[in-house]
Amino acid sequence: MDATAANLRHSTSLVRSLELPVSAALRLATLVALAALTASATAKPVDDSPEARVARVLESTPLVDGHNDLPWQLRKLYKGDPVAAHLESDQTTLPHTKGAATLMTDLPRLHAGGVGGQFWSVWIPATLTGPAAIQMTIEEIDITKRMVAAYPNDLELAFTAADVRRIHKAHRIASLIGIEGGHQIGGSLAALRQFYDLGARYMTLTHTATTDWADSATDAPRHHGLTPFGVEVVHEMNRVGMLIDLSHVSPDVMRQALKTTAAPVIFSHSSARALVDHPRNVPDDVLKMLAVTGGVVMVNFVTGYDSAAVQRWEADHAAERMRYNSPPYGGLYIGQPERADAAMAAWEAAHPKPAVTMDEVIAHIEHVRDVAGIDHVGLGSDFDGIDDTPIGLEHVGRFRALLVALAQRGWSEADLAKLAGENVLAVMSRAEAVAKTLRASRPVAIGALENVAE
Repeated sequence: MDATAANLRHSTSLVRSLELPVSAALRLATLVALAALTASATAKPVDDSPEARVARVLESTPLVDGHNDLPWQLRKLYKGDPVAAHLESDQTTLPHTKGAATLMTDLPRLHAGGVGGQFWSVWIPATLTGPAAIQMTIEEIDITKRMVAAYPNDLELAFTAADVRRIHKAHRIASLIGIEGGHQIGGSLAALRQFYDLGARYMTLTHTATTDWADSATDAPRHHGLTPFGVEVVHEMNRVGMLIDLSHVSPDVMRQALKTTAAPVIFSHSSARALVDHPRNVPDDVLKMLAVTGGVVMVNFVTGYDSAAVQRWEADHAAERMRYNSPPYGGLYIGQPERADAAMAAWEAAHPKPAVTMDEVIAHIEHVRDVAGIDHVGLGSDFDGIDDTPIGLEHVGRFRALLVALAQRGWSEADLAKLAGENVLAVMSRAEAVAKTLRASRPVAIGALENVAE
């Protein structure tokens, strides 16, 4: 039976049930049938194209990127002045320093990519420690806040999961702050608490160097996990409501932190170690722990983490550079920078860096989904903190294209929404709830690394 016949029979049945006079019944039946025909003729079929499905997801769910290093670029290129960067313009249309890459982030492309929430990284070099690290972190937070204030029609500071949803509904980009390294607290729990009060909502426990209380993934292990002070840091982060970020930490720290924390964790920008055996990636046993304890791995766009071929090329490239110029130990062209540069350029011409595609990033996303579960995967680009990107993921405007590619592979709208932002927002909400139960407890006044003069 077609829709028109069904509507007519339904309207006739309805009229009969009203027991009206025949003439009135006929007129009413005719009006009901005409209305049904009109509705049938004007009803639009649901657009089930991948693009339309992604548009529906991004309309209802804020896409939250776990890691973007724009604040450091503003410091380095524009002396910390966000207005001088002209973020209201597509950066590819602006003049820029010869030989330097344009920014990967600006407001037009954030909107084009469907970004609804962004964790801005307040990164500082891992070589900086103590009071100097605390000072520079405050400066980076200040740059981030001034950037948000400079573009109030597009950006708004967010501190909670509810803030992110509210700001997204207002068609602005929720701006969150993440600290990228435990060295930034200078061994002080008081500094940690003050960073939370300034707006920081996650802290990566280490960056590239092992600290006095936690091992880095890319440095020699000294503690084989967390020290007692490191455990105190995790507990205090739980108490105040700051997310524990396990990107950059060693597998031992990952496992110990997951056993220690009362709240779910994040990996703000990491990929899957089963696919690329890079120390910055997450092993499968940790992914399985995450499925039990809660948390989300926000898959990274760094080509060396997503491609084994690039990882090998980068190792060969570093070895070749050392062969030509490795002060103070020697090298073929030590003290002859022109010859070293020429030899390096010749090697690079003969050994071009392998290309990485969006499909390789998708492989990491789907591996995390398959091992940890769909509730434990997200996106953490590292835009403006990396030198190159996978083809198709060149800048913040390409997030939408990534979701479309996943929709073409059969991802449901519900699963796309979880990847885009629902998972990390659920982690934020749970961490906030844990903090409410713990905040009444007294904080540790003096941590194990702090010294007080008599």
